[in-house]
Amino acid sequence: MNTLISSDDTWSLWAVITAWAAVSIWLEQNYKWAAQASGVIISLLGAMLLANLNIIPTDSPVYDTVWSYVVLLAVPIMLFKADIKKIWLESGRTFLAFHISALGTIIGVILGLLIFIKFLPEPHKVAAMITGTYIGGTVNYVAMAAQFNTSQNVINAGIVADNFNMTICFFILLTIPSLKFFKSHYKSLFNFNSKDEELNQDKAAEGEMQVAAYWRRHDISLLDIAKVLAAGLILTALSVKIAEFFNASQALPQFARDILGSKYLIVTTLTVLCVSLFPKFFENAHGSQEIGTLLIYIFFVVIGAPASLKAVLTESPMLFVFCTFTVLINILVSLILGKLFNLNLEEILIACNATTGGPTTAAAMAISKGWHSLVLPAMLVGVWGYAIGSWCAVFLANIILNYL
Repeated sequence: MNTLISSDDTWSLWAVITAWAAVSIWLEQNYKWAAQASGVIISLLGAMLLANLNIIPTDSPVYDTVWSYVVLLAVPIMLFKADIKKIWLESGRTFLAFHISALGTIIGVILGLLIFIKFLPEPHKVAAMITGTYIGGTVNYVAMAAQFNTSQNVINAGIVADNFNMTICFFILLTIPSLKFFKSHYKSLFNFNSKDEELNQDKAAEGEMQVAAYWRRHDISLLDIAKVLAAGLILTALSVKIAEFFNASQALPQFARDILGSKYLIVTTLTVLCVSLFPKFFENAHGSQEIGTLLIYIFFVVIGAPASLKAVLTESPMLFVFCTFTVLINILVSLILGKLFNLNLEEILIACNATTGGPTTAAAMAISKGWHSLVLPAMLVGVWGYAIGSWCAVFLANIILNYL
């Protein structure tokens, strides 16, 4: 089919992809409706619309480049804050609560598969993506989509379901602290009286403004950009070589080759190791989150182009049910085990938020509720989720392939 921009018009396609990624980010940061929908959804739907209007092609070598190189490069860059020592020392009991919530995600995915496996497209791939995103975040979802070569329609349907479910999850988590049952049965870090609670509610809007400022202009130099890109490319290149070595090793059983031969797992492990050994270098490499997030947005524009809107809409309902079930089991397991481990309610809820939404949404919740001592732990455990999300997802997907 003829399109306004042909599949081999490389420069024009790159211009459209990056321009729409920029527009999606701008809309998300400037309009409330766009923030609620999320820039990811906007980037997906915009690319689908451009493809359906025959403005851009549904297939191109440019898209292959993004899948092969851009996604993999985004993973280490997004992990430049994953210093294990800092996370361990400064996240406190929230670190334990986070792992309980991560276990809740794994239990939710396994139970969900046992119930819904006949109705899910590409079940083990869906399980890997949802496990990755509900322990880590978008970067893990993207990595698992690429790792298991998931079809674009399933990826997009999963993203739509994931984003709607995150909204539901956040509403539940924000409501729980005000319910009498939880006030009387769980310990609290903050013993607010009614006036304090009203004051915190008044500060919610102010908290949201602070979170929006997270992505505003920071102090980033030319050297910072050079360090981020150089370190990211070096880590990626080394990881690819290591993964190729393990893949070619006939001495290892197939299961071990599937795990150790995954370039996404190797780049995750190698990056966390380097960040923990040389924390000052990576801490001073400003701009890593901005650059990494931009690469992720570019990826979502690209996967929107070949997708069928009809297929996404038909596959979304069951994925929506599966995601909802997983989130609810996560919350339930977190509350039950959190109570058994004598954790405070706020720590449990922040951990749930960090698994389902990532570091920025967890910090947003802490700020908006006035739980200021939990803002830093929320960010730290959320970043830790990026580090372990892909590992958990790959292990679970391989177990599913062998036993379900």
